[in-house]
Amino acid sequence: MKQFYPSQTLFVNEIEIKRSRFITYIAHTPDTDSALQFLDQIRELHPKANHNCWAQIAGSRTDLNCWGSNDDGEPKGTAGKPMLNVLEHSELCEICVVVTRYFGGIKLGAGGLVRAYSQAVQEAVQKLPITERIEQKPFTLTLPHTLVGPLEHLLAKSEVSILQRHWEEELTIEGEGSDQQLSQLREGLTPYRHQTHYDDKKERW
Repeated sequence: MKQFYPSQTLFVNEIEIKRSRFITYIAHTPDTDSALQFLDQIRELHPKANHNCWAQIAGSRTDLNCWGSNDDGEPKGTAGKPMLNVLEHSELCEICVVVTRYFGGIKLGAGGLVRAYSQAVQEAVQKLPITERIEQKPFTLTLPHTLVGPLEHLLAKSEVSILQRHWEEELTIEGEGSDQQLSQLREGLTPYRHQTHYDDKKERW
């Protein structure tokens, strides 16, 4: 499953429908805490707005706990849910969308609101600069101190991320990398299989 996240810290797009202003704010929010902070920022920016409706997939698309939406005073199901529906049918993740509405004096009705909030998010998403999210998977490598030199070089060459090093009788390295990086690392470790212990859940020895 390919996933993409917003490349910019903040992206803004505005449309007008029957004199109502719909200002769409999109932020890169890798977790629910950052999404809440972003929502608070928009509320502070627009304290006199009629509504600050929101939808989020604040993490990986596979984690349903980070999905959510809210109508913020609009009739139930006319704002947050349509906004989340647009995100659901995209490949976006780590994203929070807030649509700020200033009422223009003409009522849109329930159907009109659904279309308006959907359009506000769709237009913004179409223009949004995005970056592909490469899932990072953990690994551990335990090796004798005599191999530190060559294997540290191998780790650097594979471009995996090193999170921790535990220096005891042997060195245990905890890190993470993409499938491609871990595949390259395993290949490079082949001559040292009998001297090391390795585990990335896909392969271990």
